Amino acid sequence: MNAMSRAAMNAYSRVRVDTSIEGASPHKLIDLLYEGALFSISNAKGHMQRKEIAEKGKAISHAIAIIDDGLKNCLDLEAGGEIAKNLRALYEYMSHRLLVANLNNESETLDEVTHLLSDLRGAWNMIEKPKPGLSAVAAAGERPNLSYGEA
Repeated sequence: MNAMSRAAMNAYSRVRVDTSIEGASPHKLIDLLYEGALFSISNAKGHMQRKEIAEKGKAISHAIAIIDDGLKNCLDLEAGGEIAKNLRALYEYMSHRLLVANLNNESETLDEVTHLLSDLRGAWNMIEKPKPGLSAVAAAGERPNLSYGEA
């Protein structure tokens, strides 16, 4: 892929993410974090296969940042109880496995984390079923005040 194509893809990704975040419910924002982590891991696997070491490391680092700074930091350990504690441990496990995959060039470890994240994303998306014609935020009667890493 040439530099111009790569720049165009990066610009498209930024615009796509920016427009997805605007007006998104807290539930959708978590889904977008899952999507971003999965996308970064997929990119890392492609870079790994092409032996693009620096790009692989950046993609894995980005996935880890999404998991640690986004998904893990969104957990409310008090309100979420045992489930939140278990999710935090699972997120820490996934971050560790991504580090191992990066150090040892293990695509099967990337697949393991992809599977875990995909399962969690699927379960997350089963939780909220908004009323027809209403967004989840409108159904709750509030407008979220979110910054990066909070939901």
